[in-house]
Amino acid sequence: MLANSNATANLAVKDLAKAKAFYHDILGLTEVHDEGGELIVYKSGDTSINVYHSDFAGTNKATAVTWMVGDEIGNIVKALKSKGVVFEHYDMPHTTIEGDIHVGHGMKVAWFKDPDGNILNLVDR
Repeated sequence: MLANSNATANLAVKDLAKAKAFYHDILGLTEVHDEGGELIVYKSGDTSINVYHSDFAGTNKATAVTWMVGDEIGNIVKALKSKGVVFEHYDMPHTTIEGDIHVGHGMKVAWFKDPDGNILNLVDR
């Protein structure tokens, strides 16, 4: 029923100005729409990300958005780290950490959080 429909990620934030500085200035996403201080829509590849104001921001303890970045994962991690992004390190079975990248199960993954604690990640696929 929904297989041929596009989907959009929704990220709750407490402070849209702080989120804008992160998603636009640090991650480099393009703003395509602003709903008067309550919602900002960003373009990411062929998809969109809705960043919206909510009192429930930061309550999700699971990964909220994944970017498939291929072989560029190392370069992207380095670039984001130079902009102050702090990467998460998790103790996972059959996985080693090389710098800020988890390696195992045939892939490389790096996790980081936005200013509200939303968990985001990069995957080399």
